[in-house]
Amino acid sequence: MKAAVVGSGSWGTALALVLCSNGHDVTLWSRTPAGAEEMRKTRENPRLKGVPLPEALRITGDLSCLEGADLVVSAPPSFAVRETGKKMAPYLRPETVLVTVSKGIERDTNLRLSQVLRETTGDVCRGIVALSGPSHAEEVGLRLPTACVAACPELEEARFVQDAFMSDYFRVYTSYDIVGVELAAALKNVIALSCGICAGLGFQDNTKALLMTRAMAEITRLGEHLGGVRRTFGGLAGMGDLIVTCTSMHSRNNRAGILIGQGKSVQEAMEEVGAVVEGYYAAESVRQLADREGVEMPICRCAYEVLYQGKQARDVVPELMGRPGKDELLGTAWL
Repeated sequence: MKAAVVGSGSWGTALALVLCSNGHDVTLWSRTPAGAEEMRKTRENPRLKGVPLPEALRITGDLSCLEGADLVVSAPPSFAVRETGKKMAPYLRPETVLVTVSKGIERDTNLRLSQVLRETTGDVCRGIVALSGPSHAEEVGLRLPTACVAACPELEEARFVQDAFMSDYFRVYTSYDIVGVELAAALKNVIALSCGICAGLGFQDNTKALLMTRAMAEITRLGEHLGGVRRTFGGLAGMGDLIVTCTSMHSRNNRAGILIGQGKSVQEAMEEVGAVVEGYYAAESVRQLADREGVEMPICRCAYEVLYQGKQARDVVPELMGRPGKDELLGTAWL
């Protein structure tokens, strides 16, 4: 099939390589023509160092590469999805399946990114599918075994994406729960930042396990409230992605959190990481959603206060640890 990947960050590039290795006709679009030209010359993306780009992979800065595509992957940073969607719209057709792989919630509107794409593309495509899971681009680029979930209420479209990406190193499951998959993808970035802060403060495995487990309770609570399916949050897009993002130095969110915990300002940490830290943007959207819906999310609230209100990370620990005792099993108290 003809496929195009819009966004030449590390994840977009890794997914373009999966599609290319499966024999599809693939074009990778870069936001800057100069960046596209450099990758064409060197056959390497500086954001995915050490992974050669095959000659079969076309690279361009011209969005007309979307014309006639059966599959279009939307892979810009979350804050650029709306702008990019508007630019893609004129080139899409009713037969196209659009796949969103960015992880976040749009600021102020609090829309999931598939909803943003539906608004900006005029619902012209055959379907919009969210692809998410525990999948560092660096490891996918090296063809290490990885699995993700393709989610769409219309399972036929999810299966189309499954067939396009499935390979001997990239396994894809299907799901109808696009709400849960997208929310889990966005919220886990906030928790990865928080886990990094814990590490930067000198806390160790017990603390990180506590944080991840109770944070998953928060994510599930909000996700179910907004229409997600509980099982999703215990699967690849939920707990799987949370584990990999909170425990790996591949994670930009984790690395930024470590720097903040060590005493650097939020801005200094993000500049040192040198790439988009999605958890920073998601933290504000999560706070807005939780406040609007009246859902209790103490860990995410504290993360927002550290990232946006200047609260010292060490000061939120006694606040969280000193909350009233609860029962983990009775009723829904475990959430």
